[in-house]
Amino acid sequence: MTTVGEFMTTRLVTMDGTDTLTAAAQEMRDSAIGDVIVTNGDAVIGIVTDRDITVRGVADGLDVNTATLSQILTQDVVTVTQYDDAVAAADLMRTYGVRRLPVIEEGRLIGLVSIGDLAVEREPQSVLADISADDPNN
Repeated sequence: MTTVGEFMTTRLVTMDGTDTLTAAAQEMRDSAIGDVIVTNGDAVIGIVTDRDITVRGVADGLDVNTATLSQILTQDVVTVTQYDDAVAAADLMRTYGVRRLPVIEEGRLIGLVSIGDLAVEREPQSVLADISADDPNN
């Protein structure tokens, strides 16, 4: 059995719910990532993706310089542990229609596993794995 902990990302970017959409977009750009985990102390309260900023923020006319992450974040985040089976994690993504799962240990965020991580691990010859393994081009 391959576990989530064997290939999860541990380089995480977390932000507070009071941070602005602009701050999150700049952090995503600077870190070459597509999401930030929104926390309150050690607790995960949500996740915001670059798509959330576009669809829930910009498209809805929010002022990206004053609107906060708490206004657009996805709540009720589905999580896994580092000991969970990778196939089970993929099944959770499919069931809940999500592309990222925060990895929690004793209530504390320790990693993140994405659909791309799973593709690289489980189906290394797939197109998604090939794209996910490449360096960002933008």
